[in-house]
Amino acid sequence: MNVNLQAGDLRRTKIVATLGPATDDDDVFRKMLKHGLDVVRVNFSHGSAQDHLDRIERVRRLSRETGQYVGILVDLQGPKIRIGKFKEGKVTLREADEFVLDAGLGIDLGDQHYVGITYPPLADDVNAGDRLLLDDGLIELMVTSTKGSKVTCKVTIGGVLSNSKGLNLAGGGLSAAALTDKDKADILTAAKAGADYLAISFVTSAADVELARKLFREAGGQGFIVSKIERAEAVDKHAEIIDASDVVMIARGDLAVEIGDAELPAIQKILINAARERNCVCITATQMMQSMVDSPIPTRAEVLDVANAVMDGTDAVMLSAETAVGSHPDKVIEAMARICLGAERHRLTRTSRHRVDEPLNDVEESIAMGAMYIANHLGVRAILALTESGQTAKLMSRISSGIPIMALSRNAATVHRVTLYRGVYPVLWDIDRNSDVAPPFQALEVLKGLLDLNSGDSVLITFGDLEGVEGNTNMLKIVTIS
Repeated sequence: MNVNLQAGDLRRTKIVATLGPATDDDDVFRKMLKHGLDVVRVNFSHGSAQDHLDRIERVRRLSRETGQYVGILVDLQGPKIRIGKFKEGKVTLREADEFVLDAGLGIDLGDQHYVGITYPPLADDVNAGDRLLLDDGLIELMVTSTKGSKVTCKVTIGGVLSNSKGLNLAGGGLSAAALTDKDKADILTAAKAGADYLAISFVTSAADVELARKLFREAGGQGFIVSKIERAEAVDKHAEIIDASDVVMIARGDLAVEIGDAELPAIQKILINAARERNCVCITATQMMQSMVDSPIPTRAEVLDVANAVMDGTDAVMLSAETAVGSHPDKVIEAMARICLGAERHRLTRTSRHRVDEPLNDVEESIAMGAMYIANHLGVRAILALTESGQTAKLMSRISSGIPIMALSRNAATVHRVTLYRGVYPVLWDIDRNSDVAPPFQALEVLKGLLDLNSGDSVLITFGDLEGVEGNTNMLKIVTIS
């Protein structure tokens, strides 16, 4: 399992790491597991379907060998809008130059004056005066006119522009659908791989989320849906998107380009808080430890960035290039785990007024909120959630606390999903139906094998009186160790 309770200080914030060439060595990946990896991200923007299936199978094999549960998150490419290629590989654009983006131009015929684009409707989506941002905002163009397939621009911020760089419209407004034909094919691969989470790129509405879930279920996938917030429109509609999603990811790269980097810190805090308030899981992503692609230690700015996300209540922090192609994938996991632990020691991360002044939705949420109130005020050593789906454990994890929540489930899919929930630790376990001992006390014996309990310690247990029924948690028991 992912936690050694006898080790003392437990990290509650989960770590998601992107797979890539740097993680393909078994020994390196074992070190990543040892240092605290919880969930792997498989980026479908690169590589073949078979590459992805092979990597996922390898993760599962090493997970079994080490006895550590690891969640699998498949990240779809989405409608990433890119320029084409240049005949010479790159060009240098200078301020005040005229430059044309032409969907009708051959994709590899770009030069100093023109380049093709992968998004034919661009000329219909933009108007004179709009700002187009290339290469994550390093180059800026101002639209001067449109005609047919051509968008004529003036360079306002120049620089070297190379092949296939991304293109964004400042302020948002491009009409590209969230799911491309490639994404729909990749959903079949994600379902075949048994992905625990499916991430949808460039979501703009709840309808995008519902369509992805429908296609994933039709393909046989049972994992949860992650909505990536990376468009200005998604920020405006964040409440409906969160309500339709199981998880939201704050994808700060494209998001910062669209809304402006000065707006990003406040938006990040708003989105983390909104996700927690609406009982949704949240991942904070993009360039959290970017310097560690090359460096063995993070910058102080990166330490503060990770720590602030943790103190704001994010469930997970995510690494991209740092692990996929970085020089020190195991060390970056170790550093991020250390930073998370440091931030979690602050009292602000252990206090909460979650839903204190709001009505609760159902019995399961009532049990979860009551359990956390009792646990925080009574000083219990641990919480045991006997769960079919993991929902009770997730609801409890919305309350900030330093008390470990042990999610005991007989369902392997549930165990893998809860690897993403803040402060929740998965245990694959089933009731012994031949035992005369009641299930809650059987579960307590499991906990004794994980935690050095002392006489007088209290443990809180939640469970349902109907075995095997999801959403049935309706019982709460407090046990004092004698």
